[in-house]
Order: sequence, then C-alpha cells, then structure tokens
Amino acid sequence: MTSTTVPGGTFTMGDLVVARMGYGAMQLAGPHVFGPPADRAAAVAVLREAVDLGINHIDTADFYGPYVTNEIIKEALHPYPNDLHLVTKVGSVRDAEGNWPKALAPEQLRQAVHDNLDHLGLDVLDVVNLRVGGFDRPTPGSISEPFAALAQLQQEGLIKHLGLSTVNAEQIVEAQSIAPVVCVQNYYNIANRDDDDMIDSLAAQGIAYVPYFPLGGFSPLQSAELNAVATRLGNTPMAVALAWLLQRSPNILLIPGTSSVAHLRENVSATALTLPEDALAELDAISAG
Repeated sequence: MTSTTVPGGTFTMGDLVVARMGYGAMQLAGPHVFGPPADRAAAVAVLREAVDLGINHIDTADFYGPYVTNEIIKEALHPYPNDLHLVTKVGSVRDAEGNWPKALAPEQLRQAVHDNLDHLGLDVLDVVNLRVGGFDRPTPGSISEPFAALAQLQQEGLIKHLGLSTVNAEQIVEAQSIAPVVCVQNYYNIANRDDDDMIDSLAAQGIAYVPYFPLGGFSPLQSAELNAVATRLGNTPMAVALAWLLQRSPNILLIPGTSSVAHLRENVSATALTLPEDALAELDAISAG
C-alpha cells in the first residue's frame, strides 16, 4: 500500500513533482560503495519501504558499486510507478581499487548515460546531474564541454532534465548559458554551510538544492548543541538535523541514505518535526562555532 502522504511536502523540479524527503541509494552497495551488499534482500526491502512511505525521489549513480545500486533499484521497483523519479549522476567511474577517477570526456558521459539507462531499465532518465568537483567541494574551472555533451543527449531525448553536482556559483551560471538547470547537488549540512548564499540564489530562481551528506556522510555529525536540542525536543539528533534542513529553505530536497528500514523510517519521521525559533537559533550557531 503506497502512502497517501508526501514526506516533507513537495517541490516542482522542472516538470517533476517530488517529495522534499527523498532517498539516496548510495549505501545500498557494499562497503565503501564498492561491490555488492552483504544482504541484497534487505537492500530491496529498503527501496520498497521508501516508496511505501511516499518517497518518489530516489538519487543514484551507476558508479555506485559500480552498477550494483542501479541493478538493485531495478530489481526492487521495476516497472516503476508513474510518479517515481530516479535522479542519477555522471562524471566519475570506479577503478579496480575502488577509487573514483573523473570521467568527464563527452564519449565517457555518453557511455555513462547509456549505462544508467540499461541498468535501470529505462528509455529516458528523469534527471542527470553532472558531477564535476572533488569529494566534498567544487573544483574551479569551465564545465562547458561536459555540460554541453549532456545537453546534446537531452536534445536526443535520452534525458529529461539536467542538474549539477559539486559546483560553484560561476559554474552554475556557465551551465545555465548552455541549457536549463533544475537542481544543484552539493555538500551541505547543519555544520557545513558554505553554500548558504547559493541556496538563497537558487530558491529565487525556483531551482532545487539537494544537499548530499545531510547527516555528515561517512562521519556522522557530532555536535553537543545538536544533541542538546534533540534531547530537549525528545527526538534524535539526526531527525533534528534533517528537520533543520527542511526549514532552512523551501527549495531544499533531502536524500539521506541508509541500508536499514528502521533508519529510513526515522529519517522520514523528521518531516513531521517543526523546530521552534529558539531551537533554530541554537542550531544556526553550530556552523559559526
């Protein structure tokens, strides 16, 4: 039974109406996002539970695994509900040691798009993000060649909408001179707020901002202030951190990842939490510290 509620409300990304609480599928692969998971059935169960909870925005990439995550998504959810939107990213590959070398040449991007289509079982991708920066911060420089290559694939009908990942403000403007951008996915959370001005600028343009590592990533957020607010509100620190993001700006879409159904439900519970003004003030001070 699919939920009739939409976690966190909705945002229109291009012409796609998505729940503001989505799901990031990175953790469905094996350790270090490499190889298969220890329990594939559990990974399938998490995806199906996400859809049952009303999530209709799943973030993925064919270099998770590689291929593993997309193949699990296809196994769990194909044929996909009409309102389910899969957002993928290109710009990296995985080598035999599990490293993440960049793959931004036009022919590499074309191959990546076709690989995503094949492994997800799709004819067209809803959104493709061009990932161009490092692990957690942008790499300055022109992105016109790789973004133009994706724009060409969009014109060929293989991609509906284009986005960007790990970019700076100048790169967003450059990309917008080539084709419309519907979302930007950068590293951001309650303790790492370098993109505050960018979020506000994108909100004014009606463009989604999707923070990756919203709970700190591979090293979970550690904050005495966050813990204190959570204790006072009778909730978990991670739920409070997600609720803070939802209240930070209406264009923020969340994609916290997990391989646990219980943790998934905890993340979704954050959408029911409204933080009072005094709590927001305390949480806003964390990044300043």
